[in-house]
Amino acid sequence: MSLLRGLFWLVLFVFFTFCFVVLFEYGTHDFASGFQKEFERVKTFAKEAGKPAAKPKK
Repeated sequence: MSLLRGLFWLVLFVFFTFCFVVLFEYGTHDFASGFQKEFERVKTFAKEAGKPAAKPKK
């Protein structure tokens, strides 16, 4: 149960940190579209980081 609670707090921390960064970058007037832009950027980064690195050609 402790692991579940710790995971919950970690996810909550990451979510609110992401919201703070979006709020800082885009402000209150453009928060919704900024949230979508940054979420797409994070998704793209995660997909690229998950792929194995290409071997350099000699």
